[in-house]
Amino acid sequence: MLISASVRTDIPAFYGRWFISRLRAGYCTTVNPFTGVPQRVSLKPDDVDGFVFWTKNATPFLSALELVKSLGIPFVVQYTITGYPRILEKSVPNIKVNVENIRHISEKYGPNSVVWRYDPIILSTATPPKYHLEVFSYLAMKLSSYVNEVTVSFVNAYRKTIRRLNLLGKAQGITWWLPEKLEAQHILKQMAQIAAAFGYKLTVCAQPQLFVEGTWPARCVDSDRFSELAGRRIDAKRHGNRPGCLCDYAIDIGRYETCVHGCVYCYAVSNEVKAKMEFRTHRPDSESL
Repeated sequence: MLISASVRTDIPAFYGRWFISRLRAGYCTTVNPFTGVPQRVSLKPDDVDGFVFWTKNATPFLSALELVKSLGIPFVVQYTITGYPRILEKSVPNIKVNVENIRHISEKYGPNSVVWRYDPIILSTATPPKYHLEVFSYLAMKLSSYVNEVTVSFVNAYRKTIRRLNLLGKAQGITWWLPEKLEAQHILKQMAQIAAAFGYKLTVCAQPQLFVEGTWPARCVDSDRFSELAGRRIDAKRHGNRPGCLCDYAIDIGRYETCVHGCVYCYAVSNEVKAKMEFRTHRPDSESL
């Protein structure tokens, strides 16, 4: 069984104490966000084949990774670094902090234990294509030899995302747009060339219509990567979370409406005030996040 922690919130950044508490207890509960049905999930080493951690700030979670490693459970950190301005990402640590975190994880646990994510790509007058190529190239240079895969995608047009980006545009006097296929592919082709120059595999997450030469489909929850980390075969059923997704099946133990990074493009939070309230009232000793 693979565990995702979590595509619904940033557990490493904000809920590490809760995760450590549940890991020591050997289980947690999670609630299906669509049906409301609770589920007890074993976190015992004999039951967990691996953890996928999704984060934009692993600093508070480094001790938790040591605990997971000590239990003999393989893990992969899907680590997002975009270097966006504060108007898009209110509280994400600066590039230097997160680059050092990736280097630390890679040096201590191996490059297969961390994947760099440069997503979502948002095109705007504040972040035009030239901006992305310059930042992507800089980060690729800084992370060279520490990771072997970088995953990218363009922002998805969720209603909550469009609403917030439109409000931001009016407030800041900027224009944003969803790229046409040819524009997106042109950007990806240049990113692929940069990635190849620094020894990365560039994968595209759940947007197969945009594939170009030098890119591959992303498989963010990847039993093959876990098999290499574990030194044994780990099999997981191909599942996919949305059209175009090739992820293997994992149980997600997070909860929507709890992340307080304040990213304008966030799909997991519809009400920032509610998310902050959930964070303030969170109890690290509770069974469910």
